[in-house]
Amino acid sequence: MNKTLLLPLSIAIAMLAACSDDKMTQQQQPEPETPLNLSTSVAAPVAKKVAYELTAHGETRVDNYYWMRDDSRTDEAVLSHLEKENSYAEKVLAPLESQQEALYEEMTARIPKDDSSVPVKQNDYWYVTHYQGDGEYPIYVRKPSLDGEETVLLDGNKMAEGESYFNIGSYAASPDNTLLAYTVDTVSRRLYTLRVKNIESGEILSDTLTDTNGQVYWGKDNTTLYYIKRDKQTLLGSQVYRHTLGTDQADDELVYEQTDPTFYTSLGKSKDGKVIYIYHDNTEQTGVTLIDNSSNDATPVPFYPLEDGHEYSVAKRGNEYFILTNWQADNYRIMKVDAGNTQDRSKWQEVVAHDPDIYIASMELLSDYVVYKAKENGYLRLEALSLKDGEQRTIPTEDPIYTASFTGNTQPDTNTVRIYYASLTTPPSFFDINLETLQSELKKQTKVGDDFDSDNYQSERLMITARDGKQVPVSLVYRKSLFTKDGSNPLFQYGYGSYGSTIDPTFSTSWLSMLDRGFVVAIAHVRGSKMLGTQWYEDGKMGNKKNTFTDFIDVTKGLIEQGYADPARIFAEGGSAGGLLMGAIANMAPELYTAIAAHVPFVDVVTTMSDASIPLTTGEYSEWGNPANKQEYEYILTYSPYDQVKKQDYPHMFVTTGLHDSQVQYFEPMKWVAKLRDYKTDDNLLLFMTDMEAGHGGASGRFKRYEQRAKEYAFFFHLAGIEL
Repeated sequence: MNKTLLLPLSIAIAMLAACSDDKMTQQQQPEPETPLNLSTSVAAPVAKKVAYELTAHGETRVDNYYWMRDDSRTDEAVLSHLEKENSYAEKVLAPLESQQEALYEEMTARIPKDDSSVPVKQNDYWYVTHYQGDGEYPIYVRKPSLDGEETVLLDGNKMAEGESYFNIGSYAASPDNTLLAYTVDTVSRRLYTLRVKNIESGEILSDTLTDTNGQVYWGKDNTTLYYIKRDKQTLLGSQVYRHTLGTDQADDELVYEQTDPTFYTSLGKSKDGKVIYIYHDNTEQTGVTLIDNSSNDATPVPFYPLEDGHEYSVAKRGNEYFILTNWQADNYRIMKVDAGNTQDRSKWQEVVAHDPDIYIASMELLSDYVVYKAKENGYLRLEALSLKDGEQRTIPTEDPIYTASFTGNTQPDTNTVRIYYASLTTPPSFFDINLETLQSELKKQTKVGDDFDSDNYQSERLMITARDGKQVPVSLVYRKSLFTKDGSNPLFQYGYGSYGSTIDPTFSTSWLSMLDRGFVVAIAHVRGSKMLGTQWYEDGKMGNKKNTFTDFIDVTKGLIEQGYADPARIFAEGGSAGGLLMGAIANMAPELYTAIAAHVPFVDVVTTMSDASIPLTTGEYSEWGNPANKQEYEYILTYSPYDQVKKQDYPHMFVTTGLHDSQVQYFEPMKWVAKLRDYKTDDNLLLFMTDMEAGHGGASGRFKRYEQRAKEYAFFFHLAGIEL
């Protein structure tokens, strides 16, 4: 269910080899009257019905497909039906096999086979991530200097041999640089096993810590590890443990336990390594607990006690902390306090004042500067405030719409900030910005094939009026030579709109395959995100959730009215909570969409939120509501996609899930598809594909993940009348 970039600045970004527009031809074709016989000879699976009664607040719902839930994932009837659905989808899509293969080759050709990250310095070593050849997984290395000899820390390709799924969660070298702690998941349930190796010899130590959340941090003594253990059923990580090398996990010390099941718990560390952070997060409260890392028996101390409605995060600078807080500041402000007075809020001093029109999304603390992301009317800018003289300057940008984040800023004693930047037309780039001069150095820009030229594409920001008069931001992009504002271009519209998570305009190599065939691609920044600040989020959660869905629908209508989209060729996509969005619009406005792709969709909202044993449920009450409350139950029921399936025509549907999904359980989309098959009154295609080896994030491996995307795009292109 639940849960981000600078700037071309004033420098010329060297773009990659160009292809001229005169080589591109309009490839749009009239929409075919029939779907090329994709479905004429294949019978869709029909799921058995077993009535199961669910009673709440004096009302009984009958769920005919409740039997599909199998927490063990071993039930033969369940597995057999999933395999039948997979077989059906493959047979239906078989006529498009050559198109799928061509798209897969096209997409993966844009990924550099040999690629390396920008080096990041940590504790006297430079750390780099490599990808090599056809290798699916990263190779993590370090070196004592930028031109020094590399030592391989972890080779994901070798480690993944024999595994159907593989993911390295995180890794960390000990303070004395001799040992490496790392975590691995081979099931895709986000239950990681923590191991430790001797970096020089490669010897794997006996320590094996299971069911962790994937994070690991070292104590200063080189023998202590901090980690979070997850509950195997709910997958909540509420217990922070301290492990001493050479001892059994059963003897680990429970350092902290979060007893409120509505909170998520995670770990972090200050840049100087002196403090371990325990982060507490639910949708209405955030906070931090501190552990003195100089002692292996330190007791956790709250930075400031958790309280309803207060959200804050901290960054350490010498003997003071900077605080990003919404205390008396709905859109946040930045404050600071001496380390000895954190719990006395009267001692907090304002550094950046609250502005109700500007949302402060995050901050990065350097030696003499605090840099922060500010959004005004949905437009992002980066501000640098000098802590020496109070001068504030905006880091210059060229793109009006883009995404940016702080990355690799591990050193506390520097005034150079590293920023990740991308836009809808600019590939991911890494810049080092000297905050004294605002001079920037491009450290890397991701190569996108051999013929990409950003000048061939145009991005825009629109404001579409929703039915209640609110202005909904929309970011869109298209290929200049293939776009005409006359309602003839097919539209691909993406959305999310939950948890305050904002889908900023960023670069997608996959989307190039659509743009180069005449599609307009649009991101609808619907309510439920924080695109327009905190209130934009509040207006799309709990009892306001339906605004998310109507915003998306109204954006579609607005783009049609303004000539950006062919009304007969509208395609929509969303995943997870965005899959909920897809399920809702399919019920509410099916006539608008030619096809909808819903990936790992959270569609059975009432039933899931009523069962605390389902992973992550309790942490979502303040996002969706708790069905134990009658009013909240009744409201959720009015939009829950599974419960609102009705006898009507639906668009073509492309639905995916992972058997081992830990966030949206596979049985939600499985049940939804079965009910749709029973209720829908059309002959449109409903395809459901389950990755029997993957979880919420889909297939592991940098190339393999494009197999499913190629299937989806081939399907969409076919329905749009576009030939490859």
